[in-house]
Amino acid sequence: MKGTVRLEMSGLEGKDWIRQVQDFRKGKDEFFATSHESPLAHGKTHGVKMLRYFPPEPKFKVHTMLHKYDNPETVSMTTSKGTRQQFHRLGYFEFDIEGRKVKLQAYRSVERESNELFIPFRDGTSGKESYGAARYLDIEENSDDKYMVDFNYAYNPYCAYSEDYVCPLPPKENWLEVRIPAGEMNYHG
Repeated sequence: MKGTVRLEMSGLEGKDWIRQVQDFRKGKDEFFATSHESPLAHGKTHGVKMLRYFPPEPKFKVHTMLHKYDNPETVSMTTSKGTRQQFHRLGYFEFDIEGRKVKLQAYRSVERESNELFIPFRDGTSGKESYGAARYLDIEENSDDKYMVDFNYAYNPYCAYSEDYVCPLPPKENWLEVRIPAGEMNYHG
């Protein structure tokens, strides 16, 4: 799990989907509480409070297309430490949430080989119910550009748990005005 959350986006619905989300969260809680790779400070994982999550909500699971750019641009994202990290802006997702049009850019790290789309974002819950700096989604890239963007799997970057980590912050183009009360909430250790 080291630093990333890999999602196998399935077409499950109803109780099966809720169970899948709950199982994923249980596995993450266990990793955070017991793994030597946990972002929580070593020696502080014993008796750690479980991570907090918004209740699973199907309306924040969106089937959409990735609109790829013909010539992906390289962009520089500021990090939690004030440094910069380079990413390729691959394309964008566009869909409606709560009756509002949402556009999210999808990226891939220049420094790390990966077949995942990296989607850092802020929304109307940021700094209130969810971590103020950002939440992330990592989605396995596919060949047909059809995706399920499931905010119920949105997670906090490791810098939400420890200042030892350097985390890219979402560019303003991924600051959403709409509230997305789905996924991981702010951590209070």
